[in-house]
Amino acid sequence: MAEAADFQGTRPSPALRRLRRAGAVLAGVPLLAGLLQLPVAAPADAAGQDAPQAASGAGSVSVSVNSLTPGVPTEGDTVTVSGTVTNKGKQTVTGAHVGLRVGPLLNTRSGIDSVARNSDDVQSVIGSELDGKYSEKFSELTPGVSQSFSISVPVNELDLGQNGVYQLSVSLAGETSAQPWEQILGVQRTFLPWQPEEAGTRTKTTFLWPLISTSHMTAETGSDEQQTPVFRDDDLAEEIAPGGRLDRMVALGRSLDVTWVVDPDLLASVDAMTERYEIQGEGDENTAGSHQKIADRWLAEVQQAVADKEVVALPFGDPDLASLAHNGTAVTGSLSHLKEATDVAADTVESILHVTPTTDFAWPVNGAVDPSIVKVATSAGADKVIARSDTFEETGDLSYTPSAPRPIGGGTTAVVADDRLSTAFQGDMTRASTSTQAVQRFLAQSLTLGLQTGKQRSVVVAPQRTPSASQAQTMAEALTALQDGTWSDSQDLAAAAKAKPDPAAATAVPPASAYPSSLRERELPRSTFEQIARTQDKLDKFKVILSDQSRVVTPFGRALNRAMSVSWRNRETDAAIYRSGVESYLDTLTGRVRLIDKSETKLSGRSATIPVTVQNNLVQGVEHLVLRLTSTNPTRLEIGGDSYEEQPVAVSGGHSQSVKFTTSANANGRATVVAQLYTQDGQKYGDPVTFDVKVTEITATVMLVIGGGVLLLVLAGFRMYTQRKRAAAREAEEHKDEAGEDVDGPRNPEATAARLTEESEAGARADTPEQPSDPAADTAPESTDPSGTGERVDR
Repeated sequence: MAEAADFQGTRPSPALRRLRRAGAVLAGVPLLAGLLQLPVAAPADAAGQDAPQAASGAGSVSVSVNSLTPGVPTEGDTVTVSGTVTNKGKQTVTGAHVGLRVGPLLNTRSGIDSVARNSDDVQSVIGSELDGKYSEKFSELTPGVSQSFSISVPVNELDLGQNGVYQLSVSLAGETSAQPWEQILGVQRTFLPWQPEEAGTRTKTTFLWPLISTSHMTAETGSDEQQTPVFRDDDLAEEIAPGGRLDRMVALGRSLDVTWVVDPDLLASVDAMTERYEIQGEGDENTAGSHQKIADRWLAEVQQAVADKEVVALPFGDPDLASLAHNGTAVTGSLSHLKEATDVAADTVESILHVTPTTDFAWPVNGAVDPSIVKVATSAGADKVIARSDTFEETGDLSYTPSAPRPIGGGTTAVVADDRLSTAFQGDMTRASTSTQAVQRFLAQSLTLGLQTGKQRSVVVAPQRTPSASQAQTMAEALTALQDGTWSDSQDLAAAAKAKPDPAAATAVPPASAYPSSLRERELPRSTFEQIARTQDKLDKFKVILSDQSRVVTPFGRALNRAMSVSWRNRETDAAIYRSGVESYLDTLTGRVRLIDKSETKLSGRSATIPVTVQNNLVQGVEHLVLRLTSTNPTRLEIGGDSYEEQPVAVSGGHSQSVKFTTSANANGRATVVAQLYTQDGQKYGDPVTFDVKVTEITATVMLVIGGGVLLLVLAGFRMYTQRKRAAAREAEEHKDEAGEDVDGPRNPEATAARLTEESEAGARADTPEQPSDPAADTAPESTDPSGTGERVDR
């Protein structure tokens, strides 16, 4: 009106001039406030606004939604939202209240993701606040102090329309001394799925429930008959104890329609704990385990939980298929370990859980695949690979999520799990607000997926391999709500894999270049598989000599499977310590069968026997060994008539065996001899033993001299015998003559015999040449003179 009266050329009245000056002052206030950094004046309708506020106090209050029940409401329900509000600002909030706002329908899965990413953004608040009677007021919120709230509202007051997912916002409005008008200071947005009636076409949902842990058992076993197992630590007892991670997994999964995915190594480890077991100590002494009752109870719970349920058995130890494909296939024998791990899986699970598992599914880390991973996964017999949609992406312009099964050629099916549903439970779920948000987001994604098309589809959820206890609890809450809902039915994994594939879905395996670099960086390196191959080679050489191979082959074979486990990712140091421990223990066992060291041996004859001792400090006997003794100088010393000789060896447990070799000396001096054990296939076993043999053998010349002396003694004796015989004959003739001459004279027989003997001996001495080495006569008189010296022979 003032401007209308202010005609050109007309002087305004004093009253009008005063009004203009007041307007100019008021118009300059915002500019002055900006220059002085003062708060901007609030709009006139601040208290009733629905739009977000740009004031500096916005977002200063944290709003947490700790529970929303029911997560999937139906007609006649009352929705209750509970949580806390925390003033994180520096000023006290007064006149505050918590209210509910229902936003528009979220009809796309990407829209749900966007809301989840900005769940506490005050600037994005959408929707009108419900009637004030569905709110909770606070007289003031002191900085740093949290206060709880709980609001219940009948579902018919939420003004929900068609089926779908609605944004439900919990906002706190109030004012501060710096901004003395009501504004939204904090918000938390969540999701409210709405499907009150049974869906005409229900989605088939498969949820994998993994029972997987890290590697705990070593290759070491006791020397007793039962082969007492030895564990790296006692951490597994904590997981299966009441309230532990694995205990919660079993207790929660028991009442759910899920497909159990188990690592046979976990079952075998707990089964070993039901009997006597030991824990590795810091030194050589192990400590006895004491959790047999806990292990018994947990296995009984698992048996009951999986009864009449689908059980998928992974290869023993859950080998890292991606690491094997990218870093292990070039190492000889790596794929054979995967085959062995697959072969023992079914028997292990069946013997412990008394159910027949499925073993034709392979599960690479995070479901990430490329052609090499698929090739490795199927090499051990699996014909189905569990992939995930964030790496097995769609190449077309599909406006919906296709069914899980995809034929990828060669009779192999890729079962593609939905990445949004599979990753919904990652992160810290110990906070009630985080857990509630995860549950509602999972339900929202599932419902939106089901509403995308009128066709029935099979969806697979493959969560993280080792969920924490809080993550498992959140998963169970979400799955319980889903199974009680109206748009989804449970389905086994085998049925999902057999479902009719969507012809529009991608079936090409992503190339190697598309494999996520974040996963590749955490893979087991080539050195892992090289060390495993080296240990296996030692095991192969060791087992052939054992009388009972199973006592060694089984524990070491399973330990090598564990050395390839997915659980070693991001634990390179622990993995290296484990592998080195397995190899070191095998070296210790092989070293218990060895040759005893020998010092220098003296050989003082032309032929002699050299003993070599084999010691067996194992519990069981060894056989199929060959001991070879080799002379490095066969011209001086021969063994068994040649340069070497071999003899078979068999030694019972805890004993030693001496093996004797015949040697022949050809010359004096030292000869080096090498003793070496071999397996029957010609492979060296253990370290050789080298020792010297000092030959002091009698030479040929000395032997001739000695032989000549002996011959002279023989001839001398023969000569004495013949001379005595002739002398006796002569004496007999003389006796006849004397008898004829002295017929009439007296006879003296004793004197005659004495005389004849003396004459015979005198004649023998006169006729026999003396030799220094001749022995004295048996009847010679004693003499004190020194005997003659003979030739000296070195020995």
